[in-house]
Amino acid sequence: MLPEIHLGPVTLQTFGLLFALAFVTSGWIVALRLKELKWPVEWAYEMLLVAAIGGILGAKLWFSVQQDDWAVGQILSGTGLVWYGGALGGTAAVAIYAKWRGILKLTTLDLAAPALAAGYAVGRIGCQISGDGDYGKPTHAWWGMEYRNGTVPTPPGVSVYPTPIVEAVSMALFAYLLWRWRDRWHPGVLFGVYLVGSGLERLAIEFIRRNDKVFVGLTVAQVVSVGLVLIGVAMIVGLRGRPAASGEREIAAG
Repeated sequence: MLPEIHLGPVTLQTFGLLFALAFVTSGWIVALRLKELKWPVEWAYEMLLVAAIGGILGAKLWFSVQQDDWAVGQILSGTGLVWYGGALGGTAAVAIYAKWRGILKLTTLDLAAPALAAGYAVGRIGCQISGDGDYGKPTHAWWGMEYRNGTVPTPPGVSVYPTPIVEAVSMALFAYLLWRWRDRWHPGVLFGVYLVGSGLERLAIEFIRRNDKVFVGLTVAQVVSVGLVLIGVAMIVGLRGRPAASGEREIAAG
């Protein structure tokens, strides 16, 4: 584990570095897609900034609600970031931005799908390197790991499931598939596929993570995942057979 990098008098948090790289990666993928759609590429940087602000606020708010911790120090700290809170906050912020730009349409959702999956994968690499506590339950499996030098260390001699590695690899592969499928379906279906895939991934991994169960044997993340899967399925079923809407991939006038 390498929670910090010391460069003389400067100390860099590896989680923070990978967190920033996750946003940069997502922005790069969005820029590639905007170029294909012949939309202004500079919108990717605007979306990146808006998503970062909304995502961080959402992640901190979700954590504060979940932990019932509203201390100013916690809210302003670099820790206590929950993915689903960040995803919802970032989505809301980008939706407001897209409405302002006149591009709040299904194609905009689709261009975000591979970017979100890739950003998640990079973020989980940060969790693994920093050992921030997002690992799984104790295990005797051959692929178990110890996080003795992590930000949230495991007890000496205790191996746990390295869930950040599993999530990073699976979501990176999923991001690749989503990119390959970007022009395959009616606008909106790709985002539905993203919701189903990412929801199922998180639903499954939570069974070996160490989060508390809150409802019918499921964790908070699993309950949210079920909801996202249902929304994704509804989008796929509702949009799959429709002809593309006129001007869906074109920039709104004005």
